[in-house]
Amino acid sequence: MRDINERQADPHSRPPNCDDTTVEALGELSKALETIHRARGHLYSAHQLIGGADLTLDKVVELLRRAGHEEIASRVEGELLGRNVLPGRWTFQIMEEFDDGYYAAFQEIERDAREKLAGGRRHIYEAEMKERRRTHGMPGHEATPEE
Repeated sequence: MRDINERQADPHSRPPNCDDTTVEALGELSKALETIHRARGHLYSAHQLIGGADLTLDKVVELLRRAGHEEIASRVEGELLGRNVLPGRWTFQIMEEFDDGYYAAFQEIERDAREKLAGGRRHIYEAEMKERRRTHGMPGHEATPEE
């Protein structure tokens, strides 16, 4: 087991006066933020997929016209191509609003909580779980890359 000085130098160690409930709460807040990161990735996937589908409509219109289906080609071109996905918004605008609003607020609140409650340290809960679960002295169970 690492001595107290080594643990205090570790950026994932529990600062003095940080109780179990606080560490658990910060761990849950971190987990929630990680979920929001994943959701943001899915939103960006939707943004790119919808944009790609819209660009594909150019070929659809061309092929429909070449096949003599002018009415359907005109409807696709006039009603779908370039259409807003939400009132007044393309997906890039949705992403900007999400990033600047909810996402930015979530990150700022999580960072503020860590600063105020744990001296800015991240993943204390996970680091303590790792320490409990690893087999000391066993290859592949080192506490740090240097160990």
